[in-house]
Amino acid sequence: MPPGFRGVFRHDALARAVYSEAAGVARVIPRAVAVPADTDDLVTLVRWAAAQAVPLIPRGSGSSMGGGAIGDGVIVDLGRLGGIGAVDVEARTVRVGAAVTRDALDTTARTHGLTFPVDPSSGAFATIGGMCATHAAGSRTIRHGPLRDWIVRLECVFADGTRAALRRGAPAPDVPALARLTRDVTPAVHGAAPETLRRPGVRKDSSGYALGAFAASDDPIDLLLGSDGTLAFITAVEVRLTRVPGATALALLGFPSLEAAASAAVAMADGGASAAELLDRSFLDIAASEGTDLGLPARLEAVLLIEAEGTDAADAIAQMDALVAIGEAHGATHRERAETPAATARLWALRHAASPILNRLAPRWQSLQLVEDGCVPPARFADYVRGVRAALDAAGLRGVIFGHAGDAHAHVNALVDLEDPTWRTRCEHLLEAVTTLVATLGGTLAGEHGDGRLRTPLLARVWPAASLTLFAAVKRAFDPDGLLNPGVKVPLPGAVPLDALKVDPGLPPLPAAARAALDRVTRERRWDLHRLDLLPTES
Repeated sequence: MPPGFRGVFRHDALARAVYSEAAGVARVIPRAVAVPADTDDLVTLVRWAAAQAVPLIPRGSGSSMGGGAIGDGVIVDLGRLGGIGAVDVEARTVRVGAAVTRDALDTTARTHGLTFPVDPSSGAFATIGGMCATHAAGSRTIRHGPLRDWIVRLECVFADGTRAALRRGAPAPDVPALARLTRDVTPAVHGAAPETLRRPGVRKDSSGYALGAFAASDDPIDLLLGSDGTLAFITAVEVRLTRVPGATALALLGFPSLEAAASAAVAMADGGASAAELLDRSFLDIAASEGTDLGLPARLEAVLLIEAEGTDAADAIAQMDALVAIGEAHGATHRERAETPAATARLWALRHAASPILNRLAPRWQSLQLVEDGCVPPARFADYVRGVRAALDAAGLRGVIFGHAGDAHAHVNALVDLEDPTWRTRCEHLLEAVTTLVATLGGTLAGEHGDGRLRTPLLARVWPAASLTLFAAVKRAFDPDGLLNPGVKVPLPGAVPLDALKVDPGLPPLPAAARAALDRVTRERRWDLHRLDLLPTES
């Protein structure tokens, strides 16, 4: 137990095992688990870790896909850092603790006629701190912009235990990490070529550090957002809110080809849609086989869920009419309007059911998030989904493509048969092919889920060497001893993307109580549950 630490600190086998996995594909057994009682307690822990050179891995709900919430160190579960402040209705802001979920924040905002428009499908359990760590997005980014546009203030604990608050547009607080940033990194960023800082045309990006946003703002908040817990602990956030739309309209459009749906989604995003979500033929077939009644005609290769926001119902319907016309001009052969709240809920439930339906295919078929966050310039999106289909075929894998097509951003789940002795080789071939595809199309490997341990070893494939040098400089400025989530954003020597995959039958089994707890979290999609609470009481 770190001296003076008031929270929970465990290094027994059960505690370590239940924090060895998150929502992604990897497993890493940590050295210990710490659950700080509050922010002061976190400062105590961080100062102890700095003095003892102990790595720390910040963690919210553990729902992240890229492997940034697991690691070889002390897992720091921030789940006790909750609390929602009073909503400032006039300023349209509210302060929330890092452990508050997106949906809890939005529910509070809606009591004042306001909403938090950043809405990942994991909003029921995605914490605000975790969303900031990965620069999460969601369905409505095409209308409301990225997460960074909605963040006013961050409260942080830095790697040396310094505690400070950063407000957007205000002078940076006097802390060593930010002084090093100004001295060692800012001039280099301003002197870098544009292609070193950003990918032209990509609408969403949480890969690497956000050098382009930082170059435009000189605000360290823009580096902390999307930093995957590698630069500081985010303990509380002040967010902006917006008014709840006067009305929305929703439609489902069906297409005879995946490429046509991809092109239509981009066009409808440019036409003012507030959401344009893709579900491909493979998902539709699996959903139907699992008992979900879709009521769709045969021979559709993809469907799009299209939403429009308006000042009132007539305005929303008029906007939807225009969007449907765009879809039909791109080849839509089926359309279905959501005329009632129940119909709207049913269509959105279909989109949000993607991951749960795929998880039900286990144990024979494992839905693996190997290439699940690629985002490309909109003009190349049809090329991307075509290339992903080809890569799945070449690897001999089934796969499902869904996601935020209006942003040219697709989630891809490979369906892997673990009884096939070549399953790992097939996975490696798929990851290799899609990484090459993303690089060729000028895209990013991570649109909204962060790099984590899965994609960090691949950054050299898609970023110029000068970018990697700046990433390392940012990391040194904030965390000179490399103790915060080491191996994420800046790769460790010898790191590989597919190391210990948690579904590998050859891995040693986890203790039964830990395995049961983790399976329950996945089965019930209760990532919000505190993992230690799911274990038997210590004797």
